[in-house]
Amino acid sequence: MNYRKKISLVFLNLFFILICLLCLIPILYALGVSLNSRNDLLSSSFSFIPKDFTFQNYRAVLFEKPFLLWLKNSLILSFSTVVIAIAVAVPGAYALSRKRFPGRKPILNLLILLNAFPSILSMFAVYRILKPMGLVNNFTGLVLIYIGTMAIFGLWNMKGYFDTIPLEIEEAGKIDGADDFRLIRDIVLPLARPSIIVTAVMILIYVWNEYIFAVTFITGSEKYTLAAGLYALQATDYTRNWPIFSAASLLVSIPVLIIFFCVQRYMTSGLTAGGVKG
Repeated sequence: MNYRKKISLVFLNLFFILICLLCLIPILYALGVSLNSRNDLLSSSFSFIPKDFTFQNYRAVLFEKPFLLWLKNSLILSFSTVVIAIAVAVPGAYALSRKRFPGRKPILNLLILLNAFPSILSMFAVYRILKPMGLVNNFTGLVLIYIGTMAIFGLWNMKGYFDTIPLEIEEAGKIDGADDFRLIRDIVLPLARPSIIVTAVMILIYVWNEYIFAVTFITGSEKYTLAAGLYALQATDYTRNWPIFSAASLLVSIPVLIIFFCVQRYMTSGLTAGGVKG
């Protein structure tokens, strides 16, 4: 029986390794294109291993295109949205999880309803709201749009986690003399840290990759985000430069990958942080 388990584990690991390799094919494909000096992506002579190896495409993206400016814009929008959305979602999620007040269930149902519709359906209404306030072609307006979308997601995600934290932990803190502020600061938030970090990363990824609102409410290349900038690299060219586009695409993904690898240990610890010893 022990040998059967070992054999099954080996085949299971091989299966997941194969899945990982299959998922890496598009990335390796883009890497091969980005290191090729010839724009022959659609030709029959293209190969995964570049025949004319060069880093010129990366140099062109970094120094000949406004990539670093787009990076700065994306960083401003992403971190502003993450900070404000988390600041709204965490106390709201805790209140909806722990407090029982009139209208609680209708509020939760309304939030689900608002999040059920595709955000693109509200684009015209959002434009009519932001235009009189001068928030079109303005980062503040774009941040408000992102917060309105992701604060609801963060609230629901965090509420589900707060529901898993046993009430016995908070009751024990109250018995020890902790007031509500100390209870939340010293007990609840440390237990909820994995969920807060995961929620923040998911909000960051959404804003980092968001395209529709970025190109609709922002004009001018100096205000483009990375997603809008990637589109601009291809939209104005009659002969599209796929090596430069591939190099830019890979560079766009690097910051998110770094953040993901830094916080990946929290991805699996979220549901075990609030356990109670029997």
